[in-house]
Amino acid sequence: MIRRTCYLSARHLHHHHHHCSLLFSTTSPEPPKFHSLKPIKMEGANEITREAKENVNQTKRKIFVAGASGRTGKSIVEQLLAKGFEVKAAVRDLAKARATFSKHGPSLQMVVADVTEGSDKLVQAIGDDSEAVICATGFRPGLNPFAPWKVENLGTVNLVEACRKLGVQRFILISSILVNGAAMGQMLNPAYLYLNIFGLILVAKHKAENHIRKSGINYTIIRPAALKNEPPSGNLVMEPEDTLYDGTISRDLVAEVAVEALDLPEASYKVVEILSRADAPKRTYEDLFGSIKQK
Repeated sequence: MIRRTCYLSARHLHHHHHHCSLLFSTTSPEPPKFHSLKPIKMEGANEITREAKENVNQTKRKIFVAGASGRTGKSIVEQLLAKGFEVKAAVRDLAKARATFSKHGPSLQMVVADVTEGSDKLVQAIGDDSEAVICATGFRPGLNPFAPWKVENLGTVNLVEACRKLGVQRFILISSILVNGAAMGQMLNPAYLYLNIFGLILVAKHKAENHIRKSGINYTIIRPAALKNEPPSGNLVMEPEDTLYDGTISRDLVAEVAVEALDLPEASYKVVEILSRADAPKRTYEDLFGSIKQK
């Protein structure tokens, strides 16, 4: 009589090897003496579970953030990481960025990228593993009067073109209220005058917005009121484009709006203006974005 018994240890299971022993019995009616088959420990299963989790982690969704070392950009990066995304953070000064993001682990990748240097270099920076781009760039005050135009208009255009070359189909831009102030009759608004003194910032932002809207990419353009560094207070107010002309909002709340917009169908192909107000009702993001019509 021949009895064939197959057994495997959890360790062997993990490495996908099967071992079988042939046990012979010819005369004795007694059952053959089996090797000690103790209950299989779950160590191997735990290893498999860990491996599965690692595989899941390897397929995390990656978001490219331009202007990541700025105050709003930094908040966007932190909120994306907190929600389980991987982030590719575009920075101009790698040493400074490493100090800023020193506490973050492998889910954060930093790349040196300058949006003013053309779309081909940005294609390399964004790569084929980023599924969306959030643009929170801003110019550094300096002596170059063309810097705002290069960053706020041409830089954003370069990012959009890089997305088109790569096939990235989601783009979120942090812009500003009053970008279309002239058409709103707000040319004498102090905020409009102030921001345009520095190289026509609002005009540059508006031209960039128009380029995005014609690109065919699924966009959300977020126009915040005056930015505050303090933590959020009050509730979010969201209005259609060319509506708000004053107000304030925390940078952290602006970042939250950008991150929430990523996966909301209600946010697609829309331009929204936002501020926070103590007397505003608390509303869901689906409701807020859903109340704004596409144009």
